This record gives sequence, C-alpha cells and structure tokens, in this order.
Amino acid sequence: MRNSLLVSSFFLALVSQQASSLSLAPEEFSASRELACVLAEQSLGYLDEKEYGARTHTVLDGFGEGERDNILAKALGYVDGLMFAVDDSDAEQVSDRLRTFVQSKSCEHGGYYRATVSL
Repeated sequence: MRNSLLVSSFFLALVSQQASSLSLAPEEFSASRELACVLAEQSLGYLDEKEYGARTHTVLDGFGEGERDNILAKALGYVDGLMFAVDDSDAEQVSDRLRTFVQSKSCEHGGYYRATVSL
C-alpha cells in the first residue's frame, strides 16, 4: 500500500511538473505572440538576418532557457496554426496568410511600421 502511494505521488508530481512547464505565464504568452510576429516577418523577408537576431533577442531577453524554449515552441505552434488549411506548395497563399497576420492587431506592437506607395 505504501509503495503504491509513493509511486502514485511520484507520478502525480511528475505530471504536475510537466504540465506547469507547458503552461505560460502572462509575460511568456505575450512574448510568444510577439515572437510569432517576428517569425512571420522573417518568413516574408521583411527582416534581414541582423534585424531578425536583434528582434528575437529583444523578445527573449530576461527569460531563462526553459522559458525561452516554451516561448519559441508556442510561437512556432502559432505560426504553424496560421498555415492550417493553406496549401504549402502555393507560395502566394502562404505569403498572403503571413501578411494578413503581420498587418493584424496581434503584430501592431512590434514597433515597425510599413508604408506602401503606389503611383
């Protein structure tokens, strides 16, 4: 009985620890949304390598390694979710979906403004 109680307690502690590592604090959630915007802008070619590195570093600065991994995983999952039902062989459709996301309210806090001029 005691051994089964110990095993059950250990299993519960292990599951709790894994679940808490998958959940995000409000700051991590916000950072993951911002990083998703950075990833989308990079995919569209709006950022060169230096800008991408600087923006990524700015978003992840102040978080520990485990938190950074969670933020990146969540951001990648979000961008992947944007591509749901989009034919990945249709580059224009993929770009349109990413542009729509980058121009949405979700990404307006990035501090980068784009202007288009047509003559």
